Amino acid sequence: MAVVNESTSAGPAETAGRMRTRHRRTSPVPVLLAVDALAATIAAGGVYLLCQRWFVPAVLVPLWLLALASQRVYGSCADAECLRRVLRAACLAAAAAGTAWWFAPRDELLHDALIALPLATGLTLALRRHRRARMRTRGSRVLVLGPAESAAELSAALRRGHAPGVQIVGVYPDAVDLLKAVRRTGCDAVIALPGPELGAERLRRLSWELWTAGVDLMLAPVLADVSAGRLAVRPVAGVPLLQLHAPRLSALPRVPKELTDRLLALLGLLLLAPLMALIAAWVRLDSPGPAFYRERRIGCDSREFTLLKFRTMRRGTDRLKAELAHLNRYGSDRYFKIADDPRVTRAGGFLRSSSLDELPQLFNVVAGHMSLVGPRPLVKDEVAALSEDGSHRLLVKPGMSGLWQVSGRSCLPIEERDRLDVSYVENWSPALDLSILLRTPSAVVRRTGAC
Repeated sequence: MAVVNESTSAGPAETAGRMRTRHRRTSPVPVLLAVDALAATIAAGGVYLLCQRWFVPAVLVPLWLLALASQRVYGSCADAECLRRVLRAACLAAAAAGTAWWFAPRDELLHDALIALPLATGLTLALRRHRRARMRTRGSRVLVLGPAESAAELSAALRRGHAPGVQIVGVYPDAVDLLKAVRRTGCDAVIALPGPELGAERLRRLSWELWTAGVDLMLAPVLADVSAGRLAVRPVAGVPLLQLHAPRLSALPRVPKELTDRLLALLGLLLLAPLMALIAAWVRLDSPGPAFYRERRIGCDSREFTLLKFRTMRRGTDRLKAELAHLNRYGSDRYFKIADDPRVTRAGGFLRSSSLDELPQLFNVVAGHMSLVGPRPLVKDEVAALSEDGSHRLLVKPGMSGLWQVSGRSCLPIEERDRLDVSYVENWSPALDLSILLRTPSAVVRRTGAC
């Protein structure tokens, strides 16, 4: 409490002084000036090499920095607003070049300016974007403030989500020694969780204390596995409330997904037909038996369907499952997987590790039993063991790929696989499907989770 009392009892002059100190310490203006000057210098050098004239390159750097400063590019602004300000600065610089040409109508002046300004604009935006990307990669050190149980859940969610550049450097149940911890760790932000110790007045006071210390304050919702698209701030009587939208489970928004799934699956079958024919022949030659393996699975609304895969085991080895149960890596009846399974054929080992054994599921997608992206298709025994939350996965079609595959696949614990499938159902959107589809080839090539 001593830290809180010291901060709140400071006079207006002292508080204002700390605010000015914070502004000087955290201001990125010198860095941004250097970045923009570098962009203009490169552009000036390029113009000189192309045109062998010195006038426009000589005035480009100061002119460009002055134009940027006039549009308040060095103030605080979001990425989209910064883009607009840089473009306005380019228009202003172009107007200045046009005015100079009006009073001194030399064609080479206008010619060089038309090359220099677009080049400077593009380089400025590219270098600024590169700087932001490096800052994100470098990461943020954060402190978590809130009840121990909620903080542990948030920490686990951040680890599960592989949050790029986020490093939790401490967890504190209350704000008594928070400012000391902020100074000691040099953290960039504090994530506050709802709790009885963090009322509205204390939160407001904390925001000022952290602001003067040059540290951001972020408020975490109670629910961890909720996408940003389902959250919206809704002011009610002057109070900002966080509204949680229901999952998108109705049929109408999924019509484009159904059409896209079937068209892409049909296209995939046409393009991959030669490869699938070769794999089928390899499976038949490698061991006696059919090329395809058929298994009954549970799909949307608990309807059964026959899932197709290339056969990866020797024929008739299903009856050995009971004898090998003690080798099950999951130790559970719900999932059965053995490292170096003796039942797998030579061809099957490669097909499994490369996920090529799943290509026949494109037929299931065309038939409407599956989607390209969705929860993992389950067998009857797995469905019988589902929890109430886990049963929500049966509200949508299972998928060839999904969050479970691009996040680790078979190496994930059982609880994590279930959580990812339920999270997909609750937070589904076309953008999420596209993200998973784009990540799938990389996961397959790297054999992520093929263990």
